[in-house]
Amino acid sequence: MTGVETRIYVAVGEQPLDMAGIAARVAHPGAGSIATFAGTVRDNHAGKPVAYLEYEAYGPMASRTLSRIAEEAATTWELLGVAVEHRVGRLEIGETSVGLAIASAHRGESFAALRFMIDELKDRVPIWKRETGPDGSFWIEGPELIKAAPADNDPS
Repeated sequence: MTGVETRIYVAVGEQPLDMAGIAARVAHPGAGSIATFAGTVRDNHAGKPVAYLEYEAYGPMASRTLSRIAEEAATTWELLGVAVEHRVGRLEIGETSVGLAIASAHRGESFAALRFMIDELKDRVPIWKRETGPDGSFWIEGPELIKAAPADNDPS
């Protein structure tokens, strides 16, 4: 498959995500696999209830970093298409916060690339999450760590 140009699409925005639309962005006649991943807002974290999430991003840098990660995945697994969208703003329980689609000739490459993409996104992309529940609002950083005091005590 060498020499095939990979279609890459990235977006960070406030609009609800359409997983079928994200998958359609990577459709390719040479694809034997289109794998998708949807990250959704759950109603709990670390044993505590969550009412909703708020995501903030440094948009231009987030888009550039997502593009770099997509290019790394495309090169590593010879992908035909990569699409990733991330929401910002307030998201309710059950809403999709991040959607990914990968097209490749074979499923193994698609699955491996999906795992790489979501792990690198969470590690490298300047998108921050604040959870709100009965105990207040907390910024979440790193592997499941609550790093901040309740937002109502935050002087910023």
